[in-house]
Amino acid sequence: MPPPRTPVRLQLPCRCAEMADYSARRSAPQYQNWKQMKSNGQLQGLEGSADTAHEEAEVREEPAQAEVRGEADDQVQLPSFGVRLDPPAGWAQNARHPMDRRTALKTWSMAALGLGFGGCAARTPPPAPATNPGVALPAVKASWDRVIRTTVGLRPYRPGGFVVKTEPFDDKTIVHDYGHGGAGHSMGWGTGSLAADLAVQHPSRRAAVLGCGTVGLTAARQLQRRGFDVTIYTDKTPPYTTSNMAWAGFTPTSGLVAATGRTPAWEVQFRQAAEIAYRELQLLAGPRHGISWIDSYGMMQSERPQGRRIAAGGSEEGLLPQHLDTGRSILQPGQHPFPSPYASLGLRMRIEPSIYLDALMRDVIVFGGKIVIRKFETPRDLMTLEEPVVVNCTALGSRELFGDDTMTPVKGQLTFLVPQPEVDYIINGLLRTPDGGFHQIGTMPRRDGIALGRTGESGVWSMEPNPDAITRTVEAHIALYDVMRDLRPGVPPARLEASRDIPKLEDFFGLES
Repeated sequence: MPPPRTPVRLQLPCRCAEMADYSARRSAPQYQNWKQMKSNGQLQGLEGSADTAHEEAEVREEPAQAEVRGEADDQVQLPSFGVRLDPPAGWAQNARHPMDRRTALKTWSMAALGLGFGGCAARTPPPAPATNPGVALPAVKASWDRVIRTTVGLRPYRPGGFVVKTEPFDDKTIVHDYGHGGAGHSMGWGTGSLAADLAVQHPSRRAAVLGCGTVGLTAARQLQRRGFDVTIYTDKTPPYTTSNMAWAGFTPTSGLVAATGRTPAWEVQFRQAAEIAYRELQLLAGPRHGISWIDSYGMMQSERPQGRRIAAGGSEEGLLPQHLDTGRSILQPGQHPFPSPYASLGLRMRIEPSIYLDALMRDVIVFGGKIVIRKFETPRDLMTLEEPVVVNCTALGSRELFGDDTMTPVKGQLTFLVPQPEVDYIINGLLRTPDGGFHQIGTMPRRDGIALGRTGESGVWSMEPNPDAITRTVEAHIALYDVMRDLRPGVPPARLEASRDIPKLEDFFGLES
């Protein structure tokens, strides 16, 4: 007699556990059937087997073990996988081909497997048809108690677009690289490359760069790549430059040029610079330089996107090469959580100024560059410099230092909320206000905070935050995210109808600046 077996708990899927319990309760009749078949000579294949007595003893034990009940009623011994096993059809009649014990057990086991899993499969519901649940986004926790700071910056807008050219000045060669509007971070590497190519025409390889913002730092790096010994002269370094106050995405046409200022020669320069800048920024993507790709959503009142416009009636249409635009897809009503009938979705390159500018400064120094704190009041002050090549990257400073009266400040400010790592998307668009108007929405998540803003005041030189603008911005974003928490994608927002009195986008300076 083999040692008694210890009952075990079986974890069977679907309804197999119920089948197992049912089979256990019927194990005694099963044994009687088996014994009757044996006495009638139907199990001749097992006669004479060395294990016959042992097999009979095993089967005789099953009724007693199946009835073992303790604290858990489902602790049973089930050699047949919970299914009653009868001899296969035709087996008893096929006495001319005796079956040994091993074959019999194998046949029963395979039958048990087929019955067991077939029973489970029959009770498994069919898969639900695929649906589009829409976009579910974590909402920004917009509230006044989460506001941490407001920054102000002056965009260096020039109606004729940026300037990249050389100008002789006594024994110095001035290479201008300024006037980028809201596109300094986007275009710096490109215009810096064009400026460095002009500087190479001078026989000397010593250059001074005026300005330590994004344009000055990228110009310095492009000069270093061409073998120049570079010194940056500036009265401000990061984090106190205008570049630190920027929205900072790849928006190469933002607030850049007026329609009347575009010329064929300038457009050629722009496209060359945009190509270079786009490639350079892609190569710097990563945490060290604070550059990353991120989903960007736009709230839309109609399914057809409106063309982007800039201040003073200017136009960006047809300016950016199509292959430099990642494109956008349109989300239908019910596929997004925004309080607008439609939304757009595209990938955008994000630049985090506090990380990016510090990294550029380190790069300049690592490659042998120097940074000197110094302010120049008049062009004559430049004559005291030892470097024969001077690259002007002073942005709005070019108005006073080099007499460019077309340079115009466009004041912008950003209000920051406490960072939320789970928020990894940008939002732009227009939100209807209670008085029937619209407020421009802009949300940009960064590691140092969530930037809210997209304001612009042309011709304003003040660096003081505008309290009214702060209030409008924060309240508009609180309203937006309150609505987003109520809306759920997958349910068409029937109450959100397209407005007929949407303001033209040129009413807002630099939608992407």
